[in-house]
Amino acid sequence: MTTLPRKVPCVPTVARSTSLSGARWRRSSRSTGANNCVETAPLSAGSTAGLLAVRDSKRTTGPALLFTSTTWRRFVNSLR
Repeated sequence: MTTLPRKVPCVPTVARSTSLSGARWRRSSRSTGANNCVETAPLSAGSTAGLLAVRDSKRTTGPALLFTSTTWRRFVNSLR
Protein backbone atom coordinates (compact mmCIF):
# COMPACT_ATOMS: atom_id res chain seq x y z
CA MET A 1 0.00 0.00 0.00
CA THR A 2 1.48 3.33 -0.98
CA THR A 3 -0.77 5.68 1.01
CA LEU A 4 -3.12 5.43 3.95
CA PRO A 5 -6.82 6.07 3.39
CA ARG A 6 -7.90 9.63 3.98
CA LYS A 7 -10.37 10.41 6.74
CA VAL A 8 -13.78 11.36 5.37
CA PRO A 9 -15.66 13.59 7.84
CA CYS A 10 -19.14 12.55 8.93
CA VAL A 11 -22.25 14.61 9.55
CA PRO A 12 -22.57 14.54 13.36
CA THR A 13 -25.63 16.81 13.57
CA VAL A 14 -27.96 14.52 11.58
CA ALA A 15 -30.07 12.08 13.53
CA ARG A 16 -30.26 8.49 12.38
CA SER A 17 -32.85 8.20 9.64
CA THR A 18 -35.69 5.81 10.32
CA SER A 19 -37.25 5.81 6.86
CA LEU A 20 -36.06 6.65 3.38
CA SER A 21 -39.13 5.16 1.72
CA GLY A 22 -39.83 8.35 -0.27
CA ALA A 23 -36.30 8.57 -1.66
CA ARG A 24 -35.81 8.19 -5.42
CA TRP A 25 -32.81 5.88 -5.75
CA ARG A 26 -30.48 5.99 -8.77
CA ARG A 27 -27.95 3.40 -9.83
CA SER A 28 -24.75 4.14 -11.72
CA SER A 29 -25.01 3.99 -15.50
CA ARG A 30 -21.83 1.88 -15.34
CA SER A 31 -23.54 -0.79 -13.26
CA THR A 32 -23.39 -4.28 -14.77
CA GLY A 33 -26.82 -5.30 -13.49
CA ALA A 34 -25.25 -7.83 -11.12
CA ASN A 35 -26.15 -5.63 -8.11
CA ASN A 36 -22.49 -5.03 -7.30
CA CYS A 37 -22.72 -1.28 -6.93
CA VAL A 38 -24.18 1.45 -4.77
CA GLU A 39 -27.31 3.51 -5.27
CA THR A 40 -27.71 7.18 -4.37
CA ALA A 41 -30.71 9.34 -3.55
CA PRO A 42 -30.74 13.10 -2.96
CA LEU A 43 -32.93 13.87 0.07
CA SER A 44 -35.25 16.85 0.16
CA ALA A 45 -37.47 16.55 3.22
CA GLY A 46 -37.19 16.86 6.98
CA SER A 47 -33.95 16.87 8.94
CA THR A 48 -32.10 15.10 6.10
CA ALA A 49 -32.92 17.70 3.40
CA GLY A 50 -29.88 18.52 1.29
CA LEU A 51 -28.04 15.28 2.08
CA LEU A 52 -27.21 12.38 -0.23
CA ALA A 53 -28.17 8.86 0.87
CA VAL A 54 -25.97 5.99 -0.33
CA ARG A 55 -26.84 2.29 -0.01
CA ASP A 56 -25.70 -1.13 -1.20
CA SER A 57 -27.75 -2.20 -4.22
CA LYS A 58 -27.86 -5.78 -2.90
CA ARG A 59 -29.44 -4.67 0.40
CA THR A 60 -32.12 -2.16 -0.58
CA THR A 61 -33.84 -2.50 2.80
CA GLY A 62 -30.55 -2.22 4.67
CA PRO A 63 -28.90 0.88 6.11
CA ALA A 64 -27.88 3.95 4.13
CA LEU A 65 -25.03 6.36 4.71
CA LEU A 66 -25.84 10.08 4.62
CA PHE A 67 -23.35 12.54 3.13
CA THR A 68 -23.28 16.28 2.59
CA SER A 69 -22.62 17.18 -1.04
CA THR A 70 -19.13 18.44 -0.15
CA THR A 71 -18.21 15.27 1.72
CA TRP A 72 -19.52 13.04 -1.09
CA ARG A 73 -17.54 15.01 -3.70
CA ARG A 74 -14.37 14.70 -1.61
CA PHE A 75 -14.94 10.97 -1.21
CA VAL A 76 -15.49 10.38 -4.93
CA ASN A 77 -12.52 12.57 -5.88
CA SER A 78 -10.29 10.61 -3.49
CA LEU A 79 -11.09 7.46 -5.50
CA ARG A 80 -9.88 8.92 -8.79
